[in-house]
Amino acid sequence: MNAPMIAIAPVADTSTRTGRISSLDVMRGLVMVLMAIDHVRVYSGVPAGGPSPGVFFTRWVTHFCAPAFVFFAGASAFLYEMKVGDKRALARYLVTRGFLLVVLELTMTS
Repeated sequence: MNAPMIAIAPVADTSTRTGRISSLDVMRGLVMVLMAIDHVRVYSGVPAGGPSPGVFFTRWVTHFCAPAFVFFAGASAFLYEMKVGDKRALARYLVTRGFLLVVLELTMTS
């Protein structure tokens, strides 16, 4: 008996259509997943040293997340400035975004 043929569509390069760099989005997502794992560990009450090598390894790996967040913040600011082409517009955008984050932090956290 012959198996039905399944057509697989070619993967489109999304970076040319959306103006985004897919590899940066993937790495940023990976860093967020690692931090989420560590936050779950914290809120579940598992100590940082960890009772198992897996917990120790996830805690160790998350030490690389803060520098990655800083790198991606700088890279995104650089790429936005290259897109806009105006340092004043970049500064205005970053100050507005920072102010919005402070307001959200003060109003939405308990």
